[in-house]
Amino acid sequence: MKYRECLKAAVCCLGFEEHICRLLSRASNLTAWKLLVMMMYILAAMLILIASKNFSKGEVLFSAHIKSYFLLFQFWPALDFPISKYYWGASRKPLCTQPPITETNTDMEINKIKKQLDQLIPHRLFSHINTTTSAAHSMAKIINPKTTYCRGDQLDVLLEVRDYSGQRKEYGGDFLRARISSPELKAGASGRVADFNNGTYLVSFTLFWVGRVSVSLLLMHPSEGVSALWRARNRGYDKVIFTGQFANGTSLVFSECGLVLNTSAELCQYLDHRDQEAFYCVKPQRVSCDALVQLKSKNKQVSYLSSLEKSLFIRSNVGVKILNSFDPITVSVCNNQTMSLKRKCKPGDWSPVSTGYVWNNTWNLVSCNLSYFHSETQMKVCLKGKLVYILGDSTTRQWMEYFIKHIKTLKSVDLHGFGKLRHQLAVDLERKIYIQWQRHGYPLVGSSSYSAKENEYLAHAIDRIAGDRNTVIVFSVGQHFRLFPIDIFIRRAINVHNAIKRLFQRSPETKVILKGETTREIDNDSERLSDFHGYIQSLVLKDIFQDLAVGVIDGWDMTIAYGINEVHPPEYVVENQINMFLNYIC
Repeated sequence: MKYRECLKAAVCCLGFEEHICRLLSRASNLTAWKLLVMMMYILAAMLILIASKNFSKGEVLFSAHIKSYFLLFQFWPALDFPISKYYWGASRKPLCTQPPITETNTDMEINKIKKQLDQLIPHRLFSHINTTTSAAHSMAKIINPKTTYCRGDQLDVLLEVRDYSGQRKEYGGDFLRARISSPELKAGASGRVADFNNGTYLVSFTLFWVGRVSVSLLLMHPSEGVSALWRARNRGYDKVIFTGQFANGTSLVFSECGLVLNTSAELCQYLDHRDQEAFYCVKPQRVSCDALVQLKSKNKQVSYLSSLEKSLFIRSNVGVKILNSFDPITVSVCNNQTMSLKRKCKPGDWSPVSTGYVWNNTWNLVSCNLSYFHSETQMKVCLKGKLVYILGDSTTRQWMEYFIKHIKTLKSVDLHGFGKLRHQLAVDLERKIYIQWQRHGYPLVGSSSYSAKENEYLAHAIDRIAGDRNTVIVFSVGQHFRLFPIDIFIRRAINVHNAIKRLFQRSPETKVILKGETTREIDNDSERLSDFHGYIQSLVLKDIFQDLAVGVIDGWDMTIAYGINEVHPPEYVVENQINMFLNYIC
């Protein structure tokens, strides 16, 4: 069989007539193949006869054309391509059984987005930390200050950044976090930052509520740190070590796994050829690749930052408050103000940079009106007859836990998995409510073991859902991807986008909700987990999904408004995420 496939590939590659290739593909018995082999020998003899005569220019070209094909067959396996360029098809089989690798539309889209990000993110070198941005030496002041501020006004703040020597910076690119808040009112909102690329920034806030309002500007990372993080992120796949557990009868065998493995050892290749996703394990001796049953991971002691660059990410240099030259302001209701009526929220709403604000610990949207599903009865009425698929990481698993806790009639169904990352199902048979949580596919980072048999990429999970007007899908990707080069995240987002597009073609009434990236702990490992990585991923998600009628829960804007720095936000934040979700579907 292998001989037949190689022969067919060789004939077709040599550019012979289409009908010969078709004949080869249809031949199914030994006699036909013997005849074709004899034809090949006759053809070879004719070529030798022609070669013995004087060559014309055209004949020389034809001979060179054939020689090039044979050279390609001889030397292709020895070419040392970077594994990240072809890992989804990294088969160790001969070329005759494998189609040539070409750049797909997805590859072109990934490269386009990466190029845009490279242009957005500064490339800064520095020789001493004193030349980088210093929060203590920078200053913020209000532009055109007023004696009276009205609710709905815009507050503009000019930020001028300086280095540790007090010299004004001549370029921008600093990663800043802007927020207004009134702690006594449990109110907060994020600000919009405009970078003039000359060491000055315009920070704008909308004054959403009445009361005493404070302004907070944090220097998360200087532009030099941003540049270092971006370069370090995209240099390697080896910041995390995955350990695979293979079952071999009554014994267990452990092996190294990963998205990319730079080794000459024989690999188990877990490939998704359609979407060009891949995961690998070093193949244990005398154990089948199908015997992979569990995985876990830990950080590898590797860094792509220099010692000087690392000094930018010690805790005292991350998230440092920039001094204001002004006191908190007081916002009032002005006599001529009226509240404009807003329409109901619906999927497909793409809001401006600041999508909402918090008041009395409750999330409010700028562009549309939110109802509040605070009681168990209200949630039951909304979810009645609904089939809800919650897909993603542990931040969406919090949703599953919230539903089970607050809807007493929801009963968990034991699916016989193990660990926190097992699939979960809860049903209310009387009201025909079905809620399922499923984790996204590799990579999943964590020290706890999880089942490798339950791995499924989100695009395939969505493809399995038929969809109808009572079907709802919530998905989230983000936190686990921060530790890997950005192309992994972009590819996953594009594949999910394409799956949702297919879903809408077969079932336009299905509702799909995207829960965006959120902030997390500041004191964690910046090289792997910095919120800068999360911010870039939030930009990527908005860019990729903006053409689809999906509901968006802007987790980034929401967690900044709440002032939350936890990967798993407290329950009152989760409650407001779910309330927004219920507004989209009811």
